[in-house]
Amino acid sequence: MNKNDNRSVSKLLPVLFGFFVMGFCDVVGISTSYVQKDFALNETLAGFIPSMVFIWFLLLSIPAALVMNRIGRKKMVQASNLVTVAGMLIPFIDYNLVTCMAAFALLGIGNTLLQVSLNPLLTNVVRPETLTSSLTAGQVVKAVSSFCGPFIAAFAAGELGDWQYLFPIYAAITLLSALWLLCTPIRESRETQPASSVGAAFSLLKDRTVLILFLGIVFVVGVDVGMNTVAPKLLIERSGYAVEQAGIGSSVYFVCRTVGALLGSLLLVRMSDVRYFRIHIFAAIAAMIALWFTHATAGMLVLVGLIGFACSSIFSVIYSAALKSHPDKANEISGLMITGVCGGAVIPPLMGASADFAGSQIGSLVVIGCCMAYLAVCALLLRRFETGK
Repeated sequence: MNKNDNRSVSKLLPVLFGFFVMGFCDVVGISTSYVQKDFALNETLAGFIPSMVFIWFLLLSIPAALVMNRIGRKKMVQASNLVTVAGMLIPFIDYNLVTCMAAFALLGIGNTLLQVSLNPLLTNVVRPETLTSSLTAGQVVKAVSSFCGPFIAAFAAGELGDWQYLFPIYAAITLLSALWLLCTPIRESRETQPASSVGAAFSLLKDRTVLILFLGIVFVVGVDVGMNTVAPKLLIERSGYAVEQAGIGSSVYFVCRTVGALLGSLLLVRMSDVRYFRIHIFAAIAAMIALWFTHATAGMLVLVGLIGFACSSIFSVIYSAALKSHPDKANEISGLMITGVCGGAVIPPLMGASADFAGSQIGSLVVIGCCMAYLAVCALLLRRFETGK
């Protein structure tokens, strides 16, 4: 293979490793519990901690895409790494509530920059026909990182004496990722018609296909965050689990999501993206309907796992379809799609309000079910992206 060819394993691996850093944002779940305990926060104040991470996807995704047009994708990834390292070191140097909130804000900013830039950078090191499976492979790495987060925190607390050692561990991993990418030359494709403003980027939503896919990202992220939130609550409500025990619901979801993403990366090489999407979203809907009526603990865990498995690669399919719809606008499309990650901050409050109205978690499940219903419609509308596999 020509040494200047981007499509080599030596160039792909450091990009995929970046997805491990991308998974760090999910550590905010377990970190919230530690911070709430350390500073005796009530539930309302503790609820702002995840917001400090996810709000930046709404505020910075498009501006980051515009800046990326000027400096390039690889440089934007490196900027995200620097922001993340800084954020992870601040609370370790001086641990208080203000520094913790600053750390989570910088983690969110860094993660926003990373998600905007790393996905399109991946398009420069893989063939177009393997883009969806490669994006799914990246999601596998991200899922492994998300799954490892609580264990790294537990290791820091148990073996190192304090959970705060999580921060320098994450800083070191991020620095390693930055150095690896720095040593890897990658030739980037440039936008042929770069957008000149945030308004110009959002004008892409006038395209019906882009709008449908953008809302698909909003709702698939809403399903993901919603299931992580509701799984423990179902075990508490229906099985009488204590809060400490109910965490198994989220663990089952993460494990099945990781396995699903791994298998999805293999299936999507052989199967049409749209066919995969349709089969898996309807399987998820069937599992959700069954979950509405199931009260047995084992049954609930199986259904939660099935939903995690079925929905694991849908984000990659939607994101890939969006990039393919406007390959000359990959940076702006990436910014728009990552803006949709703010669905993780929008759907949970709706679930809470619905649960209060219904008097049980069935209200939350109805909201997630509505998100899945939209995704089913989205899958049926994507016939134009059939690749004939």
